[in-house]
This record gives sequence, C-alpha cells and structure tokens, in this order.
Amino acid sequence: MAQKKAKEKKTVKPVEPDRVYHISFRKLLRKWQVKAEGDSKALKLFWTQAEAIDYAKSVAGNREGRIVIHKEDGSFRKLTY
Repeated sequence: MAQKKAKEKKTVKPVEPDRVYHISFRKLLRKWQVKAEGDSKALKLFWTQAEAIDYAKSVAGNREGRIVIHKEDGSFRKLTY
C-alpha cells in the first residue's frame, strides 16, 4: 500500500507595506527629528536637516522604506525620497 503524504501548507509571511519615515522640525528642542509613521517617539534627533536626511536614507534603505521631508513650518518639502 502506498501511503499518501499530506500536503504541507507553507505559511507565507505577509509583506508589510513600505515604512514611511518623516523628517520634521521640533520647535521646542530646535532640532530635526526622524520619526516612523505611526510611532509616538522619534528614532533620532539632529541639529541639521541634512544630518536627519542622511540618517533617514540609511534607515529607509535598509527596510525598503520611503522618506517624507517637511519644512520648518510643517509643510512638505519633498514627499518621497
């Protein structure tokens, strides 16, 4: 008698959508922050926007994310990077 092997179901891990990282200015601290969308805390604070952009590029690149850059007044400077 031949035994039938039960088909094994492979569990596929759902792919999360790209994570969005926002670069914005914190007026009280006078620093730029990199914050993941939906998180309550900033990942890191910087004295300049350029430093924050460099950091966000490295984080987003490692996790296939996108970057949204804000101006000091909160309006969008660049939507994706």
